[in-house]
Amino acid sequence: MVQTGLPGIAPFAKSAGCRRPGSALAGLWAAQSAGGLEQGQVRRLGQRSSRWQRLWPVVGLLLCAAILAGCTSFTAASKNAEGVRLLQQARYQEALAEFQQAARIDPQNADAYYNLAATYHRLGKLENRPNYLEQAELLYQQCLDRAPDHVDCHRGLAVLLCEQGRAQEAIRLLQGWVDRQPRSADARIELARLYDELGDKNSAVENLLACLAIDADNPRALTALGKLREEAGQHAQALENYTRSLARDNRQPAVAARVAALQSAVGGSSGIYGTSPGTRLVDRQTAPWR
Repeated sequence: MVQTGLPGIAPFAKSAGCRRPGSALAGLWAAQSAGGLEQGQVRRLGQRSSRWQRLWPVVGLLLCAAILAGCTSFTAASKNAEGVRLLQQARYQEALAEFQQAARIDPQNADAYYNLAATYHRLGKLENRPNYLEQAELLYQQCLDRAPDHVDCHRGLAVLLCEQGRAQEAIRLLQGWVDRQPRSADARIELARLYDELGDKNSAVENLLACLAIDADNPRALTALGKLREEAGQHAQALENYTRSLARDNRQPAVAARVAALQSAVGGSSGIYGTSPGTRLVDRQTAPWR
């Protein structure tokens, strides 16, 4: 049974900028009327200045709103991070409280809904609580309402559906994502991953090849295709796929280990070795589908 993880924190919102008033005022000096230059300029400048005086409170409010939005995103992200830390310590109820706060602070924060869903998903299995699993499914859907291309949420919901004997619904979920985003490598990789886990190796390979037709050097797709080739006994092709994947991302120690193991079977040396993987906010499977 495949375990899901929680996602990384979404990027902070950028503060909005504002126009410099000087650019609007510069045109005043060019609009000169005959016979009353100085007086006309002072009068019109005074009128424009009074307009800016009326506008500055609005500009100030907009700047405050932008800063507040950035602070809101930062606060929600910190709550997500703290919740993940608690989750990794199996302090589930405390983790749920942090994720709920993140969702209250920023109701559009998709990661907060995903984290809630994944936690209820895990608790539902650990404690055999069907109501938690129902809650998890609802929260996964709410996450996708906010972020239709959320990779980890698609994965988590597909796993939940399969665990409940609803594999066809899981396939429709991911196929629908592919149909909406035909050039998304992540969508095709996740659909291939599901087919692999359901035993349909041909469909898995087909989707990975379609992914590589879009992004020829995608390391996830190459690693996954290498796994399928290796399982099929196609060691030379598997080694080639693994090597290309490592060339694009050498932070894959598990893939480097497969390269070393296959070298003795097919001969040759790739000359590429993995380094320690970069850390993410939460656990994810690192090989072969990571």
